[in-house]
Amino acid sequence: MAGVTTKRDLRTGRSLWADSPGLGVRTRPLTQAIAVDVAIVGAGISGAFMVHELARDHSVAVLDRRPPLMGSTIASTALLQWEIDLPLNALAERIGTAKARRAYLRSRAAVEALERIVSDEGIRCGLKPKRTLYLAGDDYGRRALEAEAEARAAIGLESRFVPPAELRDRFDMARTGAILSEGSASGDPARLAAGLLRRAGENGARIHSPVEVLEVVGDPEGVTLLTDAGHAVRARTVVFCCGYEFPKGVPTPGAKVISTWAMASRPRTRCPAWLRDTLVWEASDPYLYFRMGRDGRLIVGGEDEPSATAHQDKAKLKRKCETITRKLRRLLPDVDFEVDYAWAGAFGESQTGLPQIGPVEGLEHVHAVMGFGGNGITYSVIASEVVGRAVRGEADPDADLYRP
Repeated sequence: MAGVTTKRDLRTGRSLWADSPGLGVRTRPLTQAIAVDVAIVGAGISGAFMVHELARDHSVAVLDRRPPLMGSTIASTALLQWEIDLPLNALAERIGTAKARRAYLRSRAAVEALERIVSDEGIRCGLKPKRTLYLAGDDYGRRALEAEAEARAAIGLESRFVPPAELRDRFDMARTGAILSEGSASGDPARLAAGLLRRAGENGARIHSPVEVLEVVGDPEGVTLLTDAGHAVRARTVVFCCGYEFPKGVPTPGAKVISTWAMASRPRTRCPAWLRDTLVWEASDPYLYFRMGRDGRLIVGGEDEPSATAHQDKAKLKRKCETITRKLRRLLPDVDFEVDYAWAGAFGESQTGLPQIGPVEGLEHVHAVMGFGGNGITYSVIASEVVGRAVRGEADPDADLYRP
């Protein structure tokens, strides 16, 4: 019997995070029917933030057809940015100025919330505050970035335009300009998710894996999940946190699944000193992005393609890595980049760069979280806040931003 979410091969190659220490998460088989306040479908980064938010005040069960972390989470490059795929001014043209400003400010607040959670819970995931350098490119040039930096600064976001002379002198890169912004971060996404899941387990949450949800049956009092384990899960509320394996029947207007590629160098790669504290990405399509890890690895990615399956092509992985390396060396010719890890994965994007978070129409007590856009981990924080408030019977002031 088919499951209630779309099945995809989510990644190819060997992710750097697959070899991270401290990924152990206690799971258990589903050996009997259970009843909980909240059932979360998905044990990746979105499910991890969700269970962390809810397990303190509710009984929670997390279900996943895979082992925890082994979907899209382990393919992430974990640029923990508040900047959205669409610049503030471009987003304002699509959803209006007031909503665009709210979306950017909420994203900024989510990075701060993420940093607080990691600190408060003592999660060791290599989290490090970073600034971002957004380079002028084919999509947005100097004039657009000057206007963008001004629009961000006007609402209190720490951004300023870097003219080409300063960009060349300070960063040794030749572009027509860039935006330098404060307040982002980077880290190890697998260790972050594992740490959150373990903390939730200490608060009584149960993680059941592997368990496939086959059917969702709702009624006025709650939801029953029928599973391939032969045992049902009864919950007052169900939250689907399935990454790019969307729940069947849930509309995703304007969204699509594409393919993306990434790689990591050997440790202690020789790089400019400024790169240790800076995330770099460019306003081009396809775009290039890169950052340093704490062990001195350079993590680079991009070259997205509008195909949901192209990332499964192992020969293409090799070609994409060669293309990304050439682009990197053109931008930073003095970097000695030697590939140590290379991987590819499915990636979801929307017309606005915003995620989809909210109740599922036609199913009472069911919510779905779909983290479209390049800030998936930041959006996971927002999703846990929005859905957490809904479960507690409260209203989130920005919930309307994330509904289709």
